[in-house]
Amino acid sequence: MKALQYRTIGGRPELVELATPEPGAGEIRLKITAAGACHSDEFIMSAPADQYPYPLPLTLGHEAAGVVDKLGAGTKGVELGEAVLVYGPWGCGRCYPCSQGKENDCESGIKAPGIFTAGAMAEYMIVDDARHLVPLGELDPVQAVSLTDAGLTPYHAVKLSMPKLQPGATAVVIGAGGLGHVGIQILRALTSVTVIALDVSEEKRALAKTVGAHHVLPSDPQAVARVKELTGGKGAHVVFDFVGIQPTADLARAMVRVEGEIAIIGVDRGSVPVSYLTLPFDVAVRVVNWGTRPEMIEVLALARSGAIHIEVERFSLAEATKAYDKLRAGRIRGRAVVVP
Repeated sequence: MKALQYRTIGGRPELVELATPEPGAGEIRLKITAAGACHSDEFIMSAPADQYPYPLPLTLGHEAAGVVDKLGAGTKGVELGEAVLVYGPWGCGRCYPCSQGKENDCESGIKAPGIFTAGAMAEYMIVDDARHLVPLGELDPVQAVSLTDAGLTPYHAVKLSMPKLQPGATAVVIGAGGLGHVGIQILRALTSVTVIALDVSEEKRALAKTVGAHHVLPSDPQAVARVKELTGGKGAHVVFDFVGIQPTADLARAMVRVEGEIAIIGVDRGSVPVSYLTLPFDVAVRVVNWGTRPEMIEVLALARSGAIHIEVERFSLAEATKAYDKLRAGRIRGRAVVVP
C-alpha cells in the first residue's frame, strides 16, 4: 500500500510503498476514505533530534475516516463494511479518566495514531480497539474526518469554559484557521456570548466573519486596546488561543479580565506566566488536549444538525506532500484532507 511517512529528523514527509498491515487479535483494519492534515504534524516534524519522542518512520495522520475492511481474531462490536470515524487519543481503557471516556487524559499517556503509532495517511490503517470507532452514518467522510480533532478539540475547550460563557460574556478566539474557525461556530451554537476573532491573515479574518464571529480584528499589538474597547475596558471572559506561540500567549494574558480564563489550544511553545503580579485576579489558565469519547459523539450530532461544518481543501494521497507544504506556509483555508 502507499503511505505518507515522516522518515528523517528535519526532513519532509515522503510517499512510500509499504506492506498492507494485518490486524491482530481485537484489532480492526480500515480502508481509509479520508485523512486530515494538522498543524500538530508540523510540530512533530519540527522537533529537533534531542526532543523527538515519536517513532521513525512514522505514518502521519491522526484524523481518520474509513470503512471496516478486516477484523482480527475475537474482534467484536463493529461490522465489516461499516463506515466509521476514528477517535484519536487512544488511552489504556482501564484508568479512572479512561473509565469515564476521558481517554485524552489517560493516566498512562495516549497512543494516538499518526503520532505514536501508524496513522491514516495511507490506504489502510490498523485501529487497536472497537471502542475507538464511531459510526459515520450519513456524514461525508471528507467533510467529517477533521471533526475528530479540529471539531473535537475546540468543542472540549468550550465545554470546559461553559461556566464563564454566560449571556453577556465575551469570548476571544485567537487564530481563525483549522481549529479556530470551528471554535467560533461551536461558541455560536452552544452560547449567546459575543465572539471576537483575531488573525494575522485577512483571508482567515473573512472566514471568521463568515462562520459567525461578531467582531473580527487583526492579531496585532492594537488588538488588546480594541478588545478592551469592545468590552467596556474590562477584557474578555475567556480567551481561546488556537495558535499557541508566544505573541498570542502575550495577547491572551493582556486581554483577559478579572475572574476570566485563558485556554491554550495551539500546539507550540508559547507560555503564560502565572503569579500574583502577572495576571488579573482569579484568572485560570488551562492547556487543552483533544477531547473525550462522549464529546466526539456530541460533535458529530452538531455536525448532523448543520450547526457546525469544516472548511475543507481536498488532496489526493499523491498530493499529500503538497498539502503539508501549504499547511506549513499557512495557505490552507480551514483544513487539508487527503483522500487515498
